[in-house]
Amino acid sequence: MSSPIDHWHGLLGSDASGAMCARLTDRMRERRLRFGDRVICPFLRPFFLDAADEPRVTRVAETLWTLGERVTGAAMASPEILRQLALSEDEIRLALIDPGYATTSTAARADAFILPDSLQFAEYNGESPAGAGYSQGLGEVFADEPVMKRFRERFDVRMYRPVEALLAALVASYREWGGTASPPHIAIVDWREVPTFSEFEILRDAFTTLGVPTIVCDPRDLIFEPAGAGPRFSKPGLYLHDQRIDLVYRRVLINDILAREAECRVLLDAYEAGAVCVANSLRCKIPHKKAFFAVLTDERHARLFSAEEREMIRRHIPWTAIVEDTRVVRVGKRIELLAHLRAHREQFVIKPNDEYGGAGVTLGWETSEAAWDDALTRAVAERDRGWVAQERIAVRREVFPVCEAGGVTMREMLVDFAPYIFRGRLAGFLTRLSATGLANVTSGGGQVPAFVVSERTEP
Repeated sequence: MSSPIDHWHGLLGSDASGAMCARLTDRMRERRLRFGDRVICPFLRPFFLDAADEPRVTRVAETLWTLGERVTGAAMASPEILRQLALSEDEIRLALIDPGYATTSTAARADAFILPDSLQFAEYNGESPAGAGYSQGLGEVFADEPVMKRFRERFDVRMYRPVEALLAALVASYREWGGTASPPHIAIVDWREVPTFSEFEILRDAFTTLGVPTIVCDPRDLIFEPAGAGPRFSKPGLYLHDQRIDLVYRRVLINDILAREAECRVLLDAYEAGAVCVANSLRCKIPHKKAFFAVLTDERHARLFSAEEREMIRRHIPWTAIVEDTRVVRVGKRIELLAHLRAHREQFVIKPNDEYGGAGVTLGWETSEAAWDDALTRAVAERDRGWVAQERIAVRREVFPVCEAGGVTMREMLVDFAPYIFRGRLAGFLTRLSATGLANVTSGGGQVPAFVVSERTEP
C-alpha cells in the first residue's frame, strides 16, 4: 500500500506535469498568490499531515499560545523577565501602553518541524504572522486540480480555512476591547510597498465578502481626531479619508513603527488614546522575541507552568538561552554558557532575538570554528539587542516535484510546518519549503498548502 506522497507522485505521471506547472502559475497570478512579483508555490504537491498527528499538533500549538499569553503577563510584572527577553527601552515603552483588552496575540504562528516520533518548535511569531490568505488560496487552487480529484478516490482530504478563522479572532478581540460596531470597519495597516501587499488585498476582499467592510491602508495615510479636537469629523476616532476605523489589523511591524515613529505617530496616538482596537497589541513583542523560548526552558521560571506544561516544554521546545558571559542551568547542571557553546557548536544555532526571513542565523553544524567564535563574540557584544543560542532540533525533509526551467525536477526539500493559532485555537498551517537550512519565503524558499489526509474507509 503506497503512502499519500507516493500515490500523489504516481498520479502526476498520468498528468502533463509541464501543463500543470503552467496552469498553477496562471491560477496563482490570477488569485494574487505572489510574493512581490514571484508566485509563492513552484511545487506540484501539497504537504500531507497524517490525520493521526493532528491531535498532538493541536494540543501543543494551542498550549504554546497559552504560554505566550502567560509569559506576557508575568513579564509585565517582572523587570527580570523583561531583561531576559532583551526588549529595548522603546519596545518596553510601547508595551506599557494599555491596549484596552487582555489578549496579546490575536494571531500567532508557531514554526515547527514534525516527524513521526517528534514535534519540535523552532520559534514563535507572536507579532504579525503573514500568509493565512496565501495558505488558504493555495489550498483552494490545489483542491480544484484534476490530480486531487483522483487522489480523493483513495484518501479523505481536509483543508483548514484560516482566513475565516482570522476574521473571527479579530472581531472577538474587538469585542473584548469593548467595541460595539456591528460589523466593525477594519483597516489592514502596513506600508504600501511591502512585498506581501497582495495578501492584504486577498484578506480585504474575503473579509468584505464575509460581511465585514475592510480597507487596506498605509499608516502615513491615517488621520486621528481626538475627542474635543474640532468638527472635522462627526465623531472622534481614527480615519482614512472620511471612513472611521473601528479595528486595525496591524501588519506594520513594531520594528518599523520604532524606526519610522514619526510616520506612525497617528496610529500610535489613536492606540494610546484608546480610540481604536489594534490587533495584535503592542505587547506582542514579549512572546515574539526568540528569547521567549529561553524563558520557557529556564528552570528559574518553572513556577509559571504546571507539571503538564513543563513536560510539554521539555518534549517540544528546544533549550534556548540569551548569549552572554554567564553560568546557566542545562539539564540540571550548571555550566559556563560560552565555553559550552564553543565546545558543542554542532548542537546549536545562534539567532538574533528579533529578525525576520532568517537574517543573521548561524547554524553551528554548517559553520567553521572561527566563524562560530566570531558569532559568539558579536552576540556577547550586542547583549542589549539580544542573541539566542538554541539547541539543534530534528528537521523534516521530503521529496517534492519542482517546476523549473520549463520542466519538473524531483528535489529533496526541508519542510517547515507552522501552525496558525488565532486566540488560542489551531486555525491552519503555513508550510514552507527550502533546499537550504532556512525555510522562509523572504530568503528564497517557497510555500505549499497543507491538507490533513487519512486512508478512506469503505462504507
